[in-house]
Amino acid sequence: MNDACVLVVNAGSSSLKFTVYSNLTAANADVAATGQIEGIGATPRFKARNGAGEKLMDERLDDTVKNLGGALDSLARWLRSMFGGIRVLGVGHRVVHGGSQYHKPTIVTPQVMNDLRALAPLAPLHQPHNLAAIEAVTQRMPHVPQVACFDTSFHRGQPAVAELVPLPAEIRAQGVQRYGFHGLSYEYIAWVLPRIAPAVAEGRVIVAHLGSGASMCALKNRRSIDCTLGFTALDGLCMGTRPGSLDPGVVLHLFQGLAMTAHDVETLLYKKSGLLGISGISNDMRDLLASAAPAARLAIDYFVYRAAKEIGALTATLGGLDALIFTAGIGEKSAPIRKRICEASAWLGIELDEPANNIGGLRISRAGSRVSAWAIPTNEELMIARHTGALLALF
Repeated sequence: MNDACVLVVNAGSSSLKFTVYSNLTAANADVAATGQIEGIGATPRFKARNGAGEKLMDERLDDTVKNLGGALDSLARWLRSMFGGIRVLGVGHRVVHGGSQYHKPTIVTPQVMNDLRALAPLAPLHQPHNLAAIEAVTQRMPHVPQVACFDTSFHRGQPAVAELVPLPAEIRAQGVQRYGFHGLSYEYIAWVLPRIAPAVAEGRVIVAHLGSGASMCALKNRRSIDCTLGFTALDGLCMGTRPGSLDPGVVLHLFQGLAMTAHDVETLLYKKSGLLGISGISNDMRDLLASAAPAARLAIDYFVYRAAKEIGALTATLGGLDALIFTAGIGEKSAPIRKRICEASAWLGIELDEPANNIGGLRISRAGSRVSAWAIPTNEELMIARHTGALLALF
């Protein structure tokens, strides 16, 4: 490892994920360390491993680590102990919403921060924590440049009809449009496709980013054509605690018929719906798959149903389908969910290779399958590092 690095940060409400990259180039980078501080504000724990997957750290932290600032202080001390006088050349951050103004990664300035704070109501689970991490780094490393990389950027340039929200022009003029999210994940898949699946890389591809947050993206020539997520991260697929597509009349009923407050509705839609709301058991697919409760089975059935329905819709936007790619936590690790979605989409020409699917191979469809299916691990952090290096002219 050389004496300089780029730090990538992905901050949540109670966790701080990080990756330290050295020898950064336009094509790749070396992972010096990656890990997370979880349980911030409760029972914080610091976990880290090197690029080979070997454990570097797994310890409980002092309970005084109550916020992102304290977590960053702990990370800084650990980096100094591990890597001595290493210089941080830049810090790249995942920021969920860039709005209509920020179409590509951007060097953080006070004005940028003001603009991004205004978008917090559109991504309340993520945006405030993303920005809190930037503020904490600014306080501790004021001379280190920071780069905001947006989950919405990859989807800019979609056809106008894909971005349109069918409301009056004066409302649309205020930034009400379909933005799409999980763009850093989709960008990575588009970047590695020519190496992993060259026969379909430039074709008609649907990428299913399935995790606690879930969406799908239609790619043509490795560019985003459409995405199931829209103005906010509530649309499309059923998610861990979010409902996905919902009749707007239901929201009106929550206000008018049930007299719920705006705060109560926001909490319901972001934290109490989806898999958790259907099952009443858990928002974690692993828990639901292990449960024999009818409500757990119903939640899984609905998740698969919505996924298959969206695959059909996105296939229509593409004019056909050459490949289906699974990624993210459920997509990469849950063979039963991949199997059920592929079986529900068999009419498109997907023939699942069950042994390959069960062992988690990259290609999970049979050799003669008209539409191929894949399980490809995503790497949003590498995309952030590459954008950070490019903007700061580090390579």
